[in-house]
Amino acid sequence: MTAGEIIESGNLELYVCGALPANEEQEVLMAISKYPEVKEEIVRIESVLMQLSKNTAPSLTAMVWSDILSTIRSVKTIPKDTATNWASVLGWAAAILCLGGIFWMMNQNGTLKEEILLTQEENMELNKSLIEVETELATTANLFEILQSKDYKNIPLPGNQAVSPNAYAKVFYNTAENLAYIDIKGLPSAPQGKVYQVWSLILDPLTPKSLGLINDVTSVAENIYKFEDIQVAPEAFAITLEPEGGSETPTLAQLHTLGTVTP
Repeated sequence: MTAGEIIESGNLELYVCGALPANEEQEVLMAISKYPEVKEEIVRIESVLMQLSKNTAPSLTAMVWSDILSTIRSVKTIPKDTATNWASVLGWAAAILCLGGIFWMMNQNGTLKEEILLTQEENMELNKSLIEVETELATTANLFEILQSKDYKNIPLPGNQAVSPNAYAKVFYNTAENLAYIDIKGLPSAPQGKVYQVWSLILDPLTPKSLGLINDVTSVAENIYKFEDIQVAPEAFAITLEPEGGSETPTLAQLHTLGTVTP
């Protein structure tokens, strides 16, 4: 076959797409080494397909198909007074279908990768949440085991009938280690700009000492707060509602709970 016949055969388009049978592919390779114009045609076809790839990524819309057809017509025009070169047309059609299939698969592959990454991220978040919940449950279980030991006095703090009659709290007081855990699940939520403050009291004469605030610093579990370094053995515990940041002395008008320490 002459160089012109090889170019018009449509085999070069199939060769570029890797769709040519092995025996015909060998013929094209021989023609490339023999005819410079065949080599130039290969380069031109590759250039056209590269341009098509820019237009077709990531998916093939109707508008893009129109661009493809326009590009093909500008590259290879068939004279009106000659018969249609069906081999060449079929070669280009195969090239386009091959290219479209490649980019469809690339698009599908990209979508699949995104879905896999999203699923992995969701699983990581779920595992993280599960670990946090398991850790919190283990901490709470261990804490309640400690509080049920004989080393802790259980001191109920009923609500002040004049201020918060339905409120209640409970103090677990360890006299040997000078620390206390306070369960505040019976307290209403502190309003904005306010905070609960815990006091140890000597009753006669009335001497209050702040143990700290009910906040993230003293929190050890849900509704459980820890207060350490209780220097003077208290005769009572109280919880008041104070301005944010706490007060130096308790606001008795906002005394929510009070309970005495039994011998």
